[in-house]
Order: sequence, then C-alpha cells, then structure tokens
Amino acid sequence: MSVVVVSAGLSVPSSTRLLGERLAAATTGQAPEDVRVIELRDLAVDIAHNFTSGFPAPALAEAMDAVTGADGLVVVTPVFSASYSGLFKSFFDVLGVRDREALAGKPVLIAATGGTPRHSLVLEHALRPLFAHLRAVVVPTGVYAASQDWGDKGLDARIERAAGELAALTGALSGASGGASVATDGGTGGGAISVTRGGAAADKFDARNVVPFEEQLAALRSAG
Repeated sequence: MSVVVVSAGLSVPSSTRLLGERLAAATTGQAPEDVRVIELRDLAVDIAHNFTSGFPAPALAEAMDAVTGADGLVVVTPVFSASYSGLFKSFFDVLGVRDREALAGKPVLIAATGGTPRHSLVLEHALRPLFAHLRAVVVPTGVYAASQDWGDKGLDARIERAAGELAALTGALSGASGGASVATDGGTGGGAISVTRGGAAADKFDARNVVPFEEQLAALRSAG
C-alpha cells in the first residue's frame, strides 16, 4: 500500500509536514522518514509557471505522477484566511487541469494545522468540498491540529482513528483486502464511478443520467 503525503507547509521545520508524516506512518506502519512526502513549497515556482505555460516542469510532473499513482493520499495544509492556502489549492488546480480524473475514486485523508482551534471547521467547509468536487473518496475523520494540540493525547487518538480509516478504505478500494475495486467510465467529461466488492456492484453514480437544473426548471415553468 503506497501512501503519499502532500504538504503545503512553508516553514522549516513544518508542523504541517509533521502532521502529514504522522498520519501516513500510522496508516502504513512505516517510519515517518520512509513515507513519501511532497513539499509544495519546493514546487511553488513550477506551479505558477504551469498556470501560464500549460505544461508542468519535470519536478512538478513527477510529483503529479506520484499523487496519481498512490493508493491513498494524506493532504495537509496550514490555514490561511480561514481556508486552505493558495499554494495548496493551486497544486490541485493544475493537477485537475492536467487530468480531471486524477483523484477519482482515490482515498484521501484531509488534515490542517492552525494557530487556534477556532479554525477547525476548515476541514468541513473547505477541504472536504474540494476533494468531493475532485471525486476523491474522503475519509470520514479529518484531523485538525492547533498549536496547543501538539503533545496532547486527543491529537494522538484522532491520528490513529483517521489513519485506521484510510488504511481500511485504501485496502478495500485497491483490492488488497477483499477484492474491492473502483472503476471509472465516461472520460474527462464526468462519467460513472462504481465501487465493487466481491464482484457485486455496491454503489454506482452515472453523471450522464443527471438532468441539468436549467432543464428541470424549464419543465416546471411549462407545466405551470
């Protein structure tokens, strides 16, 4: 099981990176130094150039390939202006431009760091909707760490719970434990995602059967 950490921390050492490493280590059972971490601060210039040129530099392309090829992701951002950082959002923007299906069906554990617990809802109002939009499978438990949380047993418990959920979800969806798989269909325009376990379809959503809201509204007007 390969788990990649995407960290948008800017400082050295970075509490954002540390949180990501602890989550990945708890998920994989590996030491933090053996976990693959992508530091977006090292790719900031390449990400900006990608917006204007439309093409990723080799280092950015390699990072994108690592994210796309991982069995599961741990994504961690510091809180800026009550939301994720611009660097964090920009990386997933250029990734989505390159391949709209890059994260479709991929298990993702969301996490954030901040100076105060008052920003803890950033996980639910910013990160979870972002990765739902990218069609990732977001782990139920997100982990937010304020400054005073470090060294507290409550943070340790949240890390263990979230890591356990990511490990179980990654194992199930990759077929490593139970023969489950995720299949996509419909190209980049938004097709179907189905999750199967033991050969039976457990869930299926087909965007091609969705009636646009404008058409539904027009039908109501004509009926009235």
